[in-house]
Amino acid sequence: MSTCLFNDAKIVESWGKNASSWTAAVREGKIESRKQITDRAIVDAILSRSPRSVLDIGCGEGWLARALVRQNIHVIGVDVVPGLVEEARRAGGGDFRTMSYEEIAAGKLSASVDVIVANFALLGKESVEGIFRSAPSLLSSPGSFIVQTLHPVLACGDLPYRDGWREGSWAGFSADFTDPAPWYFRTRKSWIKLFMDNGFRLREVREPLHPKTRKPASVIFIGDTTG
Repeated sequence: MSTCLFNDAKIVESWGKNASSWTAAVREGKIESRKQITDRAIVDAILSRSPRSVLDIGCGEGWLARALVRQNIHVIGVDVVPGLVEEARRAGGGDFRTMSYEEIAAGKLSASVDVIVANFALLGKESVEGIFRSAPSLLSSPGSFIVQTLHPVLACGDLPYRDGWREGSWAGFSADFTDPAPWYFRTRKSWIKLFMDNGFRLREVREPLHPKTRKPASVIFIGDTTG
């Protein structure tokens, strides 16, 4: 498929189609890397900031909010997919809202939290840039923005190590998943630039390791407001 057909709208369209399948995969523990490594890694990263309140951008079916509420943290979860937000509300554990990244970037979300987290939820180009621009206005001072994403070096595969749209895949998932979402690949340098260009000081970069391969299962960026 030509990369000219890849855009942020295609990502939303794909997740809308796969909301039920994704909810089942998460709640039934079918994603091995999450179960073994990355779920615990993002919770630990958030708890390292000792927040009282968290905004979970791209909250999906709400598993992270439920994990944080058990630590007496107030969580606002937002997602553009109504089906996922409804699943999150049914399970409870947070203040869940249906809202697009573009609406957040336009200032339509009223919130002031200690930490913003995006856990494998920043997949697009312009929408992600908008989230970074708006993030400082949603944080108390001081505040932190925490992003867990695919490790650029490993996720690059055999393609050139440069920013650009990539074709999606549901490899390793059940046949219930259809129409995989494209995603916008960013190098490590580009991720760091997003933080710095939007007023964050990058405090820490974590690389959770797979227990068997000893290779990074993801990368976690922790940026603090400089104000």
